[in-house]
Amino acid sequence: MSSTAPGLSEARSFDSLLEGRSIGRFQVLIISVCAVISMVDGFDTQVIALAANGIAQQFGANVADFGPIFGIGLFGGLVGAIVFGLLGDRFGRKPVLLISVAIVAIGSLVTPFTETTTTLLIVRFVTGLGLGGALPGVISLTSEYAPVRRRAATVALMFCGFPLGAVVGGLLSTVLIPAFGWASVFWLGGLVPVILIPVIVFAIPESVRFLSMRSDKRALARVLKRLRLPEEYAPSIQPAPAEERAPLPSLFTQGRAVGTLMLWLILLLSLLMTYFLTNWIPLVATQNGLDARTGILGAVMLNLGSIVGSIVLGRFVRARPTATIVAGYLLGAVAIAAIGQVAHSAPGLLITTFLAGFFAIGAQLCTVGLCATFYSDALRATGVGSAMGVARLGAILGPVIGGVLLAGECRLLSCSSSSRSSRWWPPSRCS
Repeated sequence: MSSTAPGLSEARSFDSLLEGRSIGRFQVLIISVCAVISMVDGFDTQVIALAANGIAQQFGANVADFGPIFGIGLFGGLVGAIVFGLLGDRFGRKPVLLISVAIVAIGSLVTPFTETTTTLLIVRFVTGLGLGGALPGVISLTSEYAPVRRRAATVALMFCGFPLGAVVGGLLSTVLIPAFGWASVFWLGGLVPVILIPVIVFAIPESVRFLSMRSDKRALARVLKRLRLPEEYAPSIQPAPAEERAPLPSLFTQGRAVGTLMLWLILLLSLLMTYFLTNWIPLVATQNGLDARTGILGAVMLNLGSIVGSIVLGRFVRARPTATIVAGYLLGAVAIAAIGQVAHSAPGLLITTFLAGFFAIGAQLCTVGLCATFYSDALRATGVGSAMGVARLGAILGPVIGGVLLAGECRLLSCSSSSRSSRWWPPSRCS
């Protein structure tokens, strides 16, 4: 007689085993590590902007030339997400995640040794590859190890690590950069991934979907044991089907064309605006006569406002999504315009950047949710994926456009005596 308990040999999905159970310690560990990796991404994105002024002075470079340096890291993230995502499907999420985190560590630790903008461009691209490459892994692991009913909320909570990392990076930079120089934030940014590597090796499991596709029953049994599920279920677990993606042209049929194009445009401009502000607020503040710490705090308030705004506006968007998002963007536009008028005032800068993050970036995060509800179940994966892909182009262009605008302003004024007397644009911005 078989010793297998009744029903244990029946084919089942991993999701069915998690359903109805609360999130346990092992799942909390997985989600927390993924959130920390997301924080590293936010930290890195912010500190390059906060360190740019010191780097420019050391290199003898024009701060307006830093647009490509900001943008190249984001472009590396786009390439890394695509390439490492494909590698993760073939070789497993865990090894690819390890390689990605190692690349981030190496890129951050090498940054202080760069001596020219060209080498810095190369290092930023490589670091971006690692940050983008980690993205599919953290999404996959967080999603798989969360119960279906709480999956969307859990992934969203994990992604709060990005703005939180930017806030932490800004606050630490106010202490580290004045005391130890710009290189110190990259030493810290490299140390955290180094610490994460053994944590990933020993504490984080492989994707269950990947293990079940490989029929690795022993590894599945170990995962079930850590989840406090019967190990005997391992042979019966079937791989979850890959999410079907509809053909891209289907997004433009049956009256969806205008909505699809508008969502693409909104998200592209939103991310362009977000990364424009994130990268250039610290530099614009210091070039307008404020001290470096105030410029850093301006970036902190922008990210802090985005966190609070996404929570507050998210409550209203459930009842009136369109009106809430439109109001958020309109009020955000007013706040962003006000930044340029109060950039010489520390209190004014901190207030307006918080409001810009609260309304504009808060509305952006709500728009992602609106994008998901616009499409049917059969089109949702294709619709959301394509919209975020187009939006990523805006994230790359935003920092570059900021550099072009600053360089153009400098050429227009030609660093003339009139610009030197202006309270808005002191001559140091052209150096």
